[in-house]
Amino acid sequence: MRLTTGTKVAALLATTALLAAGCSSSDAGDSAGSGDAGDSGDTAAAGPVDLTFWTWAPNMEKVVDLWNAENPDIQVTVNKQDGGDPAVTKLLTAIKAGSGAPDIMQAEYQKIPTLVSSDALADIAGNVGDDVASGFPEGVWNGVTLGSDAVYAVPQDSGPMEFYYRADVFEELGLDVPTTWEEFADAARTVNEADSDMYLGTFSATDAGWFTGLSQQAGASWWGIDGDAWSVDIDSEATKKVADYWGGLVEEGVIDNKPMYTPEWNAALNDGTQIGWLSAVWAPGVLEGNAPDTAGTWEMAAMPQWDASAPATGNWGGSATGVTTQSEHPEQAAEFITWLNTDQEAVNALVKEAGIYPAYTPAQAEALAEPPAFFSNQENFYELAGEIADTAGSFTYGPNVNVAFSAYNDAFGKAAESKSQAEFLDAVDTMQSTTLDDLKNSGFNVSE
Repeated sequence: MRLTTGTKVAALLATTALLAAGCSSSDAGDSAGSGDAGDSGDTAAAGPVDLTFWTWAPNMEKVVDLWNAENPDIQVTVNKQDGGDPAVTKLLTAIKAGSGAPDIMQAEYQKIPTLVSSDALADIAGNVGDDVASGFPEGVWNGVTLGSDAVYAVPQDSGPMEFYYRADVFEELGLDVPTTWEEFADAARTVNEADSDMYLGTFSATDAGWFTGLSQQAGASWWGIDGDAWSVDIDSEATKKVADYWGGLVEEGVIDNKPMYTPEWNAALNDGTQIGWLSAVWAPGVLEGNAPDTAGTWEMAAMPQWDASAPATGNWGGSATGVTTQSEHPEQAAEFITWLNTDQEAVNALVKEAGIYPAYTPAQAEALAEPPAFFSNQENFYELAGEIADTAGSFTYGPNVNVAFSAYNDAFGKAAESKSQAEFLDAVDTMQSTTLDDLKNSGFNVSE
């Protein structure tokens, strides 16, 4: 089930209790600002307001300094955190305890449903202008609304997926950049036939976010909200198509089956035995760090397509900034995070200091005027990236994404190791059953 922005999901996401019917309750609902920030009564707060901001983005304090210099009545203090699960666990612990949570929290898109279902993020729809949503791609905005009229965060950065390839090697082999997945498979065969140690890419069984992006491109959305219940659709035709495709290439031996981000993979990027990478817009920084000897030889293009007449991509990574339900100043916090992610000066600073790819489309042209240093040979890098980003469809995450991702690592790890196309399809079924059973066992209302 694909949900789009503006879909009314009863009162489900406004109250969060129905989302987590069986989750343990906390005292957060009794704290100031809990629930809907628009009803907080915070508009008349007197005197200077001090806000705490948990984030893992590098140099965020330099960006926040710009705000503090111009807003003496609303001061923001950056508190650096570990990203991913540790930050979420720490926040949920504070929410459950009823104290210790920050006013503002950076959260990955896939973690937002978990935070909402635990009553950790406030609905700030009443404090965010109606025109803000129009500045973000639909798929990105859906990630902070969960398909409802509520707004649980303002998008900060996104990770539209693209195809990175060694242009010099392509020229040597007489290869055209593949525009369809059929062409990609043919190119993979040509590359491996030219040198049995050379691959156009690898299937990584340790990067569930990567596979999620590939499935999103094919039209999948792994979770949905039906009335007052969650649904799970990991074993959809779209996801199985992706699994079957990659399982076939791995079984054939024309695509590598080793994980990304290992010393072996890093070395292969640098020595030319990995000449392609399906990655996200943040890939140039990784390539620069892992394959410094190849500067100026890579180029970026749109991912190969399942249907060339309907261009699409998926997202790998990205985060948003939300206001927690324990904040005593949700109105001011919402004002700050809107500035942070939509003001031109702020977005310019985010790009310069934190190295992000901003999700706010109107600010991209100025903030991304120059290509990444590692891709100085491709002047239109960010222009092309923006066009690709606009083709990402909506993808709904669920409250137990960690379970689904863990099941991916286990099931696809075995399938990749065995190089069995059939096991790739079985891995999808395993993810489906594991994720669905966990939702039920955790007490969520589930629709099958």
